[in-house]
Amino acid sequence: MLKYLKSTVCAVAGLALGATAALANPYEEFAGETLVVNFPAHPHFDAVMKVLPEFTKETGIRVEVDQLQYLKMRERQTLELTKNRGDYDLIAYVVFSKADYVYADQLENLARFFMNPKLADPNYEAEDLIDGYVANIGVAGGKKGYLPGPTGSLFGLPFGSETSILGYRKDIFDKHDLKVPETYDELLELVCLIPELEPGMGGLASRAASGHHASHAFLLHLAPLGGRIFDDEWKPIVNNEAGVEAAEALKKIVNCGAEGSKTFGFAEAGASFLQGNSAMFLDSTVFAGQVNNPDKSKVVGLVEWAPHPVGERAGSQTGGFGIGIPKNAQNKDAAFLLMQWLTSKKADKLIAMAGGNPSRYSTHADADVNEKFPHMATFGEALKNADPDWRPIIPVWGKINADLGTTLSKIIVEDAPVQESLNGVAERTQAIMDDAGYYTWTQ
Repeated sequence: MLKYLKSTVCAVAGLALGATAALANPYEEFAGETLVVNFPAHPHFDAVMKVLPEFTKETGIRVEVDQLQYLKMRERQTLELTKNRGDYDLIAYVVFSKADYVYADQLENLARFFMNPKLADPNYEAEDLIDGYVANIGVAGGKKGYLPGPTGSLFGLPFGSETSILGYRKDIFDKHDLKVPETYDELLELVCLIPELEPGMGGLASRAASGHHASHAFLLHLAPLGGRIFDDEWKPIVNNEAGVEAAEALKKIVNCGAEGSKTFGFAEAGASFLQGNSAMFLDSTVFAGQVNNPDKSKVVGLVEWAPHPVGERAGSQTGGFGIGIPKNAQNKDAAFLLMQWLTSKKADKLIAMAGGNPSRYSTHADADVNEKFPHMATFGEALKNADPDWRPIIPVWGKINADLGTTLSKIIVEDAPVQESLNGVAERTQAIMDDAGYYTWTQ
């Protein structure tokens, strides 16, 4: 279905070719307008801010950016999207928000914009967008309600999306003649071997703090190890063999980690790696930009990257941000032009060169980008295994996620029994799903 959506976009854009070619400047009608956009305070969007003046220079459309810390951004959007006339023409949203905003009918379906020959760029090349990111960030209404399928539609485009990647200390690996782990068996052997070889150094820096961070770390391992939160009938299976294996893997990683590992969030785990206290780091690609920054890192020039290790299957995370047009926006056509420009091949490269996260396969393979950021080619290969279903993007996920994260913390910190603890999560999750109506058609 995802390939169908992308081919449809390309076909519609092709129909627009004649009209677009005849129009000397497709932006002329909107020159002088000011768009108000809402972006998070985030490294990708910091890079976008450096590139936005080029859009105004090319189009004559001014852009005013309200850039907020993520939680404040979400709070502001929750208010703005309920107004009859909103202040924002374009918003960035984290992947969790896709389910909330689409379910509440607060985001525009993008079909009518891509059908408009005056707006749709025939050279957009939608097939170059990373499939897993489009599915994860942009598509709703298909399989399971949040994945592509015959009934799916496109409500946003990936912009600041992320996947998981393995960073490792090449000097430590070379010193001890260690093989870069390609499988989970190899990874889990190394996480406890490295502290023996390098006393005082943790094997793998990981999130583990109670709540979202512990849940995120668990999910990183659950999908590759063959697990899911639900089966195809929404029955919780987080407590099956794969779930237990993922929880035990996380516990082992944390127990063989650097000092303080049991309370690490994303920032603390990253700092442990940057300060040379951990030999490996398995988390979001957004972290890579800090590794060779001497103001933040003591491991400049010592880190290389590899794909997320494979378990029962290859499956790295998908997450981060997308951009969409609010239903109550006042300048929707111009907002679409900005969205299309920001996610174009040209702008994607400009943003990547400024330190942002590319959304296109071609940008990851680009020679200029790889000369400046050699890890991008490896990231591009890893993205072929990006899994849009590594966590369920449904409206009640917040409740389930909080309970899962709290329970995992008890497993890690208090040594709570794994199977019994996950049985409890499954039981409570089923009650949440029942209350939300997910079993209406199966009872």
